[in-house]
Amino acid sequence: MRRPNGAGPSSSGERPEDEQAQVSALLEDSVEDLYEHAPCGYLSTLLNGRIAKVNTTLLNWLGYRRQDLVDRKYFSDLLTVGGRLYHETHFAPILQMHGEISGIALEMSTADRTRLPVLVTSTVKTGSDGQPLLIRTTIFDARDRRAYETELLRARREADRERDRLQALATTLQRTLLPPVLPNVPGLEVAAHYHVASVDEVGGDFYDLFPLAADIWGLFLGDVCGKGAAAAAVTSLARYTLRATAVYDHDPASVLSSLNSVLNQENHGSEPRFCSVIFGLLNSAPDYGGFCITLASGGHPPALLIGADGTTDFLPTPGGQLIGILPDPHIATTTVHLAPGDTLLLYTDGLTEAHTSTTGSKERYGDDALLDFARTLAPTNASAAISALRDLLDTFGSGVDDDTAVLAIHAPFSSPTQARDCP
Repeated sequence: MRRPNGAGPSSSGERPEDEQAQVSALLEDSVEDLYEHAPCGYLSTLLNGRIAKVNTTLLNWLGYRRQDLVDRKYFSDLLTVGGRLYHETHFAPILQMHGEISGIALEMSTADRTRLPVLVTSTVKTGSDGQPLLIRTTIFDARDRRAYETELLRARREADRERDRLQALATTLQRTLLPPVLPNVPGLEVAAHYHVASVDEVGGDFYDLFPLAADIWGLFLGDVCGKGAAAAAVTSLARYTLRATAVYDHDPASVLSSLNSVLNQENHGSEPRFCSVIFGLLNSAPDYGGFCITLASGGHPPALLIGADGTTDFLPTPGGQLIGILPDPHIATTTVHLAPGDTLLLYTDGLTEAHTSTTGSKERYGDDALLDFARTLAPTNASAAISALRDLLDTFGSGVDDDTAVLAIHAPFSSPTQARDCP
């Protein structure tokens, strides 16, 4: 019959009572050894802080002999100047009040005056009568942790610097894609605003207003698909193509057709290059009062006409298709008379597609809400309209998840000429 596991004499032939004695001796030795050579420092002090007992681990860390510390030094003597100040003003009062304090980061001063970062936990030992007898302190070496935190802080600072650099680069690049200032157009008041949804990425919205000939001006406002460097490249290409084409061809539909040909040839499948854009031609019309404006739209939200008489509505440019996708897209056109007191408002869909709530709602602002808002402004001028729209965008907060460009053109009451429809 086999013995159960662990039963019977040991394989060495020792008697059970001898084996038990050895185990007891080992346990008794290990208790003292655990204290002296624990992976942390142990320190016992009197209530006034004078050191009464210290283990070998802490002595080795600090480079002291036992007789250098016991009954000779106080716990605060082992701290750096800053550590002593914190001990006197925070550590000791909290320990006295609550009887314990844990996980406090301090720096101890070694025998050779180097700094040892540590984490300190102290408890007050009381007697059977509840009276405090001494203070027991456990000290953990925090050099590796401090090195990790220092490296983490260095990496974070480096990341912050890199982010600031990228933000500055994005901001600079964004500025190169927009006119630094809008030109002074005789007989018109113009204003614009660009709302940045993210400072980390370059947006794809763009606008411009520029002279073409005597009393003839070109304008455009568009939105490129995507963000970042790829979108910036398309924005730059679209902006300069529109300006260059308009110099030789004043027909807005033809200008957009030329842009479509350029973008269509640049499409590379995985990096689609297309945009929505509205291009306009402004002609001074002194015989009619104000300006005649011809607009061509390639898949862009319709412009708003805010009348001097308070009427406000979208201009009809239905069916216009995005520029750059199809070889021969449909481009919608319309002509409008910008009479004295009227304001023309162009915008990108970052405005109408903004979330109206920052609490996670998927509800969009929408065209109807924008039309109602514009009607509350009528009649208005360019600067007032842009200011109101800027405030509106600010109310959406983080709900604006796409860049938004707005451009307003206003014909002031400066001409007594009878206003008539443009031919």
